[in-house]
Amino acid sequence: MYTIAALYHFSRFDEPDALQPALLDLCVAQGVQGTLLLAHEGVNGTIAGPQAGIETVIANLRALPGCADLEWKMSTSNNRPFGKMKVKVKSEIVTMGQPDVDPLSRVGNYVEPRDWNALIASPDVAVIDTRNDYEVAIGTFDGAIDPETESFRAFPAWWEANKHRFHNKKVAMFCTGGIRCEKSTNYLLGQGVEDVFHLKGGILKYLEEVPQDQSTWQGDCFVFDNRVSVGHGLVEGPHELCHGCRRPILPSDTKRPEFEAGVSCHNCFDETSDWDKDRFRERQKQITLTKARKHAQSG
Repeated sequence: MYTIAALYHFSRFDEPDALQPALLDLCVAQGVQGTLLLAHEGVNGTIAGPQAGIETVIANLRALPGCADLEWKMSTSNNRPFGKMKVKVKSEIVTMGQPDVDPLSRVGNYVEPRDWNALIASPDVAVIDTRNDYEVAIGTFDGAIDPETESFRAFPAWWEANKHRFHNKKVAMFCTGGIRCEKSTNYLLGQGVEDVFHLKGGILKYLEEVPQDQSTWQGDCFVFDNRVSVGHGLVEGPHELCHGCRRPILPSDTKRPEFEAGVSCHNCFDETSDWDKDRFRERQKQITLTKARKHAQSG
C-alpha cells in the first residue's frame, strides 16, 4: 500500500535552487517518488511512498521558511503511483503568468467542503471550474462554468473576455487541490471583484469528506499520478491515460479505431502528424522492450 500526499504551500524562498539537492536526496532515501516543484513563491507537488517516508518528507518541508502550516491531503493506492522522484525548480509552482498575483497578500474566502453545496446553490453565485479542459471533461460540479482553457495561463484572458457575465455576482471557484484557486481568487480581487470564494482543499477534500448521497459532484476527478482519476472517498476511478496526449480516457475508448497504445486516442488522433505517430511508436517500442527485460531479470 502506497501513501499519496498532495500538497502545496505559498512561502518566500530566497534561493529555491539551493533547497533542491537535499530535498531530492531525502525523498530518494525514504523511498518516496513523485514530483515536487520549488519556486520563489513556495512548493507544490504530489509524492507517494511508505507512510513513514511520506511523514519524514512532510516534516522536512514544514521546516522550510514559512512552511510550518503546510497542509497535505492523503490518499492511498495498491499500485505504484509514480516511477521516479523529481524535484524541479520553476519560476512558479503553478503557472499563471501574472507577476502581480500574490496569494500571500490576500485570497478569496475559504469555504469548507461541508458548506460548499449551500454556497453554490445560491442564485447569486457563479461557480467557475479553474482546471484545464481535459480535467473538466471527466467530472465537475453541477452547474459549474467551464472556461474551456487548455492551461491555467489562459485563465486571465478568459476572464477578461467573459467578466461581463458575472456583473453583480458572487464568484465561487474550485480546482483539484486548491492551489490554482489561491492565484485565481487573488487575481479576481485585483480585478475589482468583491465577493470571491474558493473550495478549501479543492475537489479532493470535498470527495474525501462529503458523502456521495449528499454530493453535487458528477463524474471523476483527474489526478496527476498513475491512478489518473479518483471518485468519492478518493477511490481510484476507471480512467487510463493516453500516452500520446496525456489525456484521460475510459477503457472503452481503447476499443475505438483511433486508439493505439502509446501513440494516439480519439482525442488526439487528428492533432498529431504521421511523423509524430512514428516517433511515439518508437518510444512505445522501447518502453515495451525495457519492461520485458525487467520482467525477465526479476523472473
